[in-house]
Amino acid sequence: MYDCKSKKATEFIDDGEILATLTYAQENKRNRELIDSLIERAKDCKGLTHREAAVLLECDLEDEKEKMFKLAREIKQKLYGNRIVMFAPLYLSNYCINGCVYCPYHNENKTISRKKLSQEDIVREVIALQDMGHKRLALETGEDPVNSPIEYVLESMKTIYSIKHKNGAIRRVNVNIAATTVENYRKLKEADIGTYILFQETYNKKSYEELHPVGPKHNYAYHTEAMDRAMEGGIDDVGIGVLFGLNMYRYDLVGLLMHAEHLEAAMGVGPHTISVPRIRPADDIDPKSFSDAISDDIFAKIVAVIRIAVPYTGMIISTRESKTTREHVLKLGISQISGGSSTSVGGYVEPEAEDDNSAQFEVNDTRSLDEIVNWLLGFGYIPSFCTACYREGRTGDRFMSLVKSGQIANCCQPNALMTLKEYLEDYASPDTKKKGEVVIENEIPCIPHEKVRAIAIEHLNEIKEGKRDFRF
Repeated sequence: MYDCKSKKATEFIDDGEILATLTYAQENKRNRELIDSLIERAKDCKGLTHREAAVLLECDLEDEKEKMFKLAREIKQKLYGNRIVMFAPLYLSNYCINGCVYCPYHNENKTISRKKLSQEDIVREVIALQDMGHKRLALETGEDPVNSPIEYVLESMKTIYSIKHKNGAIRRVNVNIAATTVENYRKLKEADIGTYILFQETYNKKSYEELHPVGPKHNYAYHTEAMDRAMEGGIDDVGIGVLFGLNMYRYDLVGLLMHAEHLEAAMGVGPHTISVPRIRPADDIDPKSFSDAISDDIFAKIVAVIRIAVPYTGMIISTRESKTTREHVLKLGISQISGGSSTSVGGYVEPEAEDDNSAQFEVNDTRSLDEIVNWLLGFGYIPSFCTACYREGRTGDRFMSLVKSGQIANCCQPNALMTLKEYLEDYASPDTKKKGEVVIENEIPCIPHEKVRAIAIEHLNEIKEGKRDFRF
């Protein structure tokens, strides 16, 4: 039986409820009265249920789709403004004991180059990332109790936070590692984790078990219930997502929204972020072998529906996607993107040779961080390197309450502008700096609170004089 407050995976992600939701959506996909009422109600930025969102996803009326896209843009602008948070992944190790059929890390792959970073390697990688201008990282590692135990991850976090190079510093370390115990999540919390990220891959239990034939990840319940354990361990910012293309996208989107509803109902706060990766080519992985791959049009619709249904969440798109795709979905709800990324172990210091591939997937958007920042500025976005909320304790329900009330702009807007100013002074090319100064000048009047605006202007001037790391 479906119960969003249950701590049992098959009850808060109930197969019967998902199938009934898909039937309901199919029956109402051209019900204009219902669709218009959902779009109108969602304008209050309080979201929609998984069943209501499924109707919007299934709707094939072109004029209604345009209304959805317009609403998604309005919600994104109201809650997040023009801010786009920047980050980069850092791959620590690709040793893995799982048998995931869509990932080149799987334990049967004999062609991938297996690597693990030493702490000295991590120092070099982080300095390279700092020299680009990055302030926020997402740690990635395969599941291997010998090569990547929790102690290795904790030591790596400590190393990363300790590195100060020129004006560089990593101020937030998010962690994407396999499902683990409450005790280990407590250790991650004590090590100052930012967001704990774990993708479900697919919410269909049967498909999930087939896609993960061997290894600890085969356990559907243990994996799906991981976010509950993370929150019990004190981590109040968690990030969820599915890998679109592994299973029927309609099913997985409903499951994703049910997971968000469950976290809010059972744990008191929904997901800090939702990621929307699509399967990509990789060593011994061919996306064409997965029959549920989705088109760019469907992908854009998924992004818009998530933004409408879960307005408070940050939405992430990585360099898996092309420049063209990223440009399109930025308008529909995306609020975080990676830039200058490498998915290889040790790939920031020294690019790999073709016959020495350790990458998890092929990067689609291969531009440098400065090129991506320049591109965003050209559209009037604010590339933000802000980590202030995490460092000021505005996490979990405290952060969500500010987002839902619209008050977050008094913090995020000036923090985004100040961290952009740091980037422009320390790392930007001349053209990027020129564009950035124009964006800052245009955005300062948009800071709602007069006193906050005055302080931000003062700090912007101090950054120009060489001072760093101001935050509201």
